Amino acid sequence: MMEHKLGNRLLAALPPAEFDLLAPHFRKVTLERGSILVRSGDRVEQIYFPRSGAISFMQDMPDGQTVATAMMGNEGAVGILLALGPSRSPITAVVHSPGTALQISPARFFSTFSHSPALRHAVQMHTIALMVQFQHVAACNALHSVESRLARWLLHIHDRVHHNQLPLTQEVLSELIGARRPTVTQAVCKLRKSGAIRSNQRGLIEIDRPMLEASTCNCYGVMRREIDRILSPEAMKSRWAAQPAHKTARPPERPHAPADEKTGYSRPQGVPGHRPRGH
Repeated sequence: MMEHKLGNRLLAALPPAEFDLLAPHFRKVTLERGSILVRSGDRVEQIYFPRSGAISFMQDMPDGQTVATAMMGNEGAVGILLALGPSRSPITAVVHSPGTALQISPARFFSTFSHSPALRHAVQMHTIALMVQFQHVAACNALHSVESRLARWLLHIHDRVHHNQLPLTQEVLSELIGARRPTVTQAVCKLRKSGAIRSNQRGLIEIDRPMLEASTCNCYGVMRREIDRILSPEAMKSRWAAQPAHKTARPPERPHAPADEKTGYSRPQGVPGHRPRGH
């Protein structure tokens, strides 16, 4: 019930009293397709808790190529890896399917983080889930074919957008799997021949999920089961549920930034813009 109301699984795992410490400082924002929420090497200006949409964590290589290392939706957050210690962002986060998020400044987030055992536990579990995804993606990239890896990424995105038409161009697919366009074209053709996907000229890929699952390697199922286990409601609450309640001081509130009058959402602040071609 709480997850449905908030739209984000990490926030839904918090006890109401501890979530209430964060709530006054959230802003609802839209996540536009192609937007970069943070670039590798930059300071994190905002932390995002997605409610919908799909965000990829990208590794930028010195030669200009990119490859996806993880996919994020409403099961996690963008920017809270800073809980491991103050540093610049280790990843570039790109919106591949539009959605909405709750946005909060790092200062406000970490003010609550220091007072909330449940929030610290949620960040720990989120970090473990990311490490699992990073490890499986690295192994899959080394061992499995381009078409099976492409099928896996399409399934990861489909899990987070819940409809069969995915807004993905071949340029985006090339960035996700870290392959040149001709290689991607061959992989798309193979998946199309198998009936796993249908694509058109508008940058949309329509998937047949059962056929797509048959076309991928077993990495997809292993990753999904493991991450669901780590981020299950039972695992998210197991540690702090047995702890005594702590008295916390509510951080001082500040006025909310004005939201867009038509949509009720504000555009993310600190977002440099759309991802430039080829980066």
